[in-house]
Amino acid sequence: MGIIRASVTIWSESAHSEVELIVDTGSILTWVRSERLEAIGSKPRREKEFRTIEGKIIRRKTGPATIRYDGIEADVEVVFGEETDAEVLGVTALESLGLQVDPVTLKLSQSSLLAL
Repeated sequence: MGIIRASVTIWSESAHSEVELIVDTGSILTWVRSERLEAIGSKPRREKEFRTIEGKIIRRKTGPATIRYDGIEADVEVVFGEETDAEVLGVTALESLGLQVDPVTLKLSQSSLLAL
């Protein structure tokens, strides 16, 4: 499958920012660079450990943000990434937005939310 990108708006209580993220269904959380999040007034609340593809353990701060895509909004936890970290839209945000990756068109599409 090819690389899918999504243009989203990231909101905090005081401002917002437009950003293009790589859609990564292998990433649980959404990663956005710290300076972008701090510029809109988003503040980290906790710190978590992550394992890189090389097996190295890294620590990053996380905090809440609102993400809007195609008129749909969701409040999600985002990782405050460093300059070398990729900016990605993770699976938790996709599920919160009610979106799925269409493997044929390589685009995001609405999915039905399940009430189980």
